[in-house]
Amino acid sequence: MLRQSSEEVILAELEATPAKTDVLPPRRPQVVILGAGFGGLNAALGLRNAPVDITVVDRRNYHLFQPLLYQVATAGISPAQIAMPIRRVLASQKNATVLMEKVEGVDTAARIVLTGSRRIPYDYLIIATGARHAYFGHDAWEANAPGLKTIGDATEIRARILTAFEKAEVTDDPALREKLLTFVVVGGGPTGVELAGAIIELARKAIVRDFRNIDSSTARVVLVEADERLLTAFPEKLSQSAKSQIEKLGVEVKLGAAVTECDDNGVALADGQRVASACVLWAAGVMASRAAKWLDVAADRAGRVVVDGHLHVPGREGVYVIGDTASVKGKDGRPVPGLAPAAKQMGRYVADLIKARLAGGTAEPFRYADYGNLATIGRKAAVADLGPIQLSGFLAWLLWSFAHLWFLVGFRNRTVVFLDWAWAYATFDRTARLITERRDR
Repeated sequence: MLRQSSEEVILAELEATPAKTDVLPPRRPQVVILGAGFGGLNAALGLRNAPVDITVVDRRNYHLFQPLLYQVATAGISPAQIAMPIRRVLASQKNATVLMEKVEGVDTAARIVLTGSRRIPYDYLIIATGARHAYFGHDAWEANAPGLKTIGDATEIRARILTAFEKAEVTDDPALREKLLTFVVVGGGPTGVELAGAIIELARKAIVRDFRNIDSSTARVVLVEADERLLTAFPEKLSQSAKSQIEKLGVEVKLGAAVTECDDNGVALADGQRVASACVLWAAGVMASRAAKWLDVAADRAGRVVVDGHLHVPGREGVYVIGDTASVKGKDGRPVPGLAPAAKQMGRYVADLIKARLAGGTAEPFRYADYGNLATIGRKAAVADLGPIQLSGFLAWLLWSFAHLWFLVGFRNRTVVFLDWAWAYATFDRTARLITERRDR
């Protein structure tokens, strides 16, 4: 009997063994979310247990609690207290990947998001890229009147405010000192009112004992609004209350006063007045991100993408736009406000809609649940519109304080901010009075 060689044995065994075929798992739907603000983050969290792979793209590595950004700008709290790394928020969510990239465009035909370094395919695209400052055709004014949308904006504004006091301390020129101690806030919405109230309290309470050559309490804060009342999104009664409260703090309010010029010497108003100031701050309007241009679709006057009742972009399969980037009508036919609660609701809605569609179902059109509107003015001063209930003064301020603490991301942030607020309430002190490195302007 002939013996087989080892090679023949191996070949025989291979022939007797069934061939193995590599079976790849089915590709999961790809959900790409542009922007990790309130809307984008809530959309990602809402898809936590969904059978999808999520890619969150943001040009920054942190989620920012914008409603308290004015307190960073006025030295009340530090940036880290109102921001949280996106990766930390989504660390336990295994189906989510975070990319710090700048979006340059969207190829809707190929279903690809284009960034500076990669092409990201999507089955569902959620655009939540927020809004930026609007200077109504006068973009050159931004150099002299910065807006407040990012931590960088806030630290720049803080540096401008504190530097004005420092320069006033060392100058011997009375006219220059007066200009340095005059602060102009353009825009009478919530951000403008909050900024103006915080600056006057900083000057008259927090730093009043810190200087030797100037009296910071003589600082002049001017709040300029083109409309005939402050806080136009609130009922007229609360607008009047806000005006009364902020004037009681010491802020000068100029209504019906559109800005016609803005330079490094201050602002000129439509009625011919000129206010000399070395520190002008802009809170007069916003413009949506470039999403409408990326998608090549219709936008409203503020640049927001016009969406249907399901927050879907007509003619762009699988594309949804939410938050400040979307032009959405409420059940009363009025635009849904660009507020954090609205963005959160939209994010959760789109997440639920995608899950429903993956299961072969659908969802009712988006309905914004309006739980009210809050604006703080200063210490123990605020207004609250809760529909049938309208509050102003100390009770409204308490409600505003607890609501904002509740919505802060992270237990540690809530605790630290609460302790800082408690200390400031008891002592009027502001511990974040740092002038960090800034761009020369």
